[in-house]
Amino acid sequence: MAEEHDEGRPGARPEHDGGRPSERPGPDGRREVRAEEARAWRELVAAARRTVADGLVVGTSGNVSVRVADTVLVTPTGVPYDRLTPDDVTGVDLDGRQVLGSLAPTSELPTHLAVYRATDAGAVVHTHAVHATAVSTLVAELPLVHYMAGALGGPVRVAPYATYGTEELAGNVLRALDGRSGCLLQNHGALTYGATLDQAYDRTAQLEWMCRLWLTASAIPGRTPSLLTPEQLEQATGRLRGYGQRPRPAPAEG
Repeated sequence: MAEEHDEGRPGARPEHDGGRPSERPGPDGRREVRAEEARAWRELVAAARRTVADGLVVGTSGNVSVRVADTVLVTPTGVPYDRLTPDDVTGVDLDGRQVLGSLAPTSELPTHLAVYRATDAGAVVHTHAVHATAVSTLVAELPLVHYMAGALGGPVRVAPYATYGTEELAGNVLRALDGRSGCLLQNHGALTYGATLDQAYDRTAQLEWMCRLWLTASAIPGRTPSLLTPEQLEQATGRLRGYGQRPRPAPAEG
């Protein structure tokens, strides 16, 4: 996506040799896009556009990334999602060296890369969703207002504030994510990761819903929301691990 407060559209679109990809890197160390990366980029752009449609970001705030082998595809900085095309693939290696495209990556690249290095994440979604950001200004941890906190690993922590795009923020996020797949960023937004882009996005949506739920319940004058105990959350978390459809056994032969 576009990102944080950066403006403009740096760089031009990468050129292709007759539409036939080459694995040979150019003089700047960048190469052509592989088929798997092209598919992942289309999914990434769709997810980024969905964050806008679902009201999780405004303008060019927030960012999305997905890992394909040792390459991280990431939304470029300062480019509205509806302007992204298949030719705008932007990718870096795990050290942050750009290997795909000519558009500058999101300014939050240090945080995305830190998550990939420290976890088994296949995708990361960062948004500036209103309710999540509001909660990040009020508490150090989202109160246990709903058992779906178990789907994120437990009570959702708030990473202390640090300037966007810095290694300090990346470190704060990693500490808040310890044992979790999502966290809030103080006075900033929310970040989740998952094995797939769909899972990372679903966790972002779930986190925003829980924040909205807590804010709504807390707004009733003279009433305090009831909260789950750690034991109740642990029981629910155990049930969540087996939630959903299971593959049917293959029919017996004979």
